[in-house]
Amino acid sequence: MKVGSKRVFAGTVIIMLFCSVFALGGCQKKEAADQGVTNENGTSAIGLGGADDNKEIPSPDTDEGIGEVIEIKEKMFVAQTNDIYFNADDYIGKTIKYEGIFDIYVAPANGQSYYSVIRYGPGCCGVDANAGFEVIWDGEYPKQNDWVEAVGVLEKYDEGDVKFLRLALTSLKVLPTRGSEYVSQ
Repeated sequence: MKVGSKRVFAGTVIIMLFCSVFALGGCQKKEAADQGVTNENGTSAIGLGGADDNKEIPSPDTDEGIGEVIEIKEKMFVAQTNDIYFNADDYIGKTIKYEGIFDIYVAPANGQSYYSVIRYGPGCCGVDANAGFEVIWDGEYPKQNDWVEAVGVLEKYDEGDVKFLRLALTSLKVLPTRGSEYVSQ
């Protein structure tokens, strides 16, 4: 093998590694339900397209004493989320705050719903990668595609033999104004 072809091969491997880590399973078809949120009497609780869209969804937990908050900003969204994934042990137990699209994924194999707050980024197959985190929440979840502000503590969990990261939310607000859905940095 020639030296030049080794560089091409190494470059290809690096690009493929970046795409696979960044995409976090990109190129997957999502089967998500358009789920509205209802309260006990069956009426809509949030996301009505009016002034109520800016209300905080109640949580049984409080935000008091959460300490330092790491805020992921729009201009460096991809870089900051990648840093957290690559250096997860440095961030476990820390509070993270960011805005994004509330998304729901239903796993075809077992029907399990997974919730996340994401933004769309560049991927290996066009603009198909999502940057953000899976989230869990004890309160009511908003509707899919709502623009939200998420605040939560980063944690690791196991599902089978695989370890994942997620935010255990302490606050989840539906916001009336959307930020940039597509990010590249």
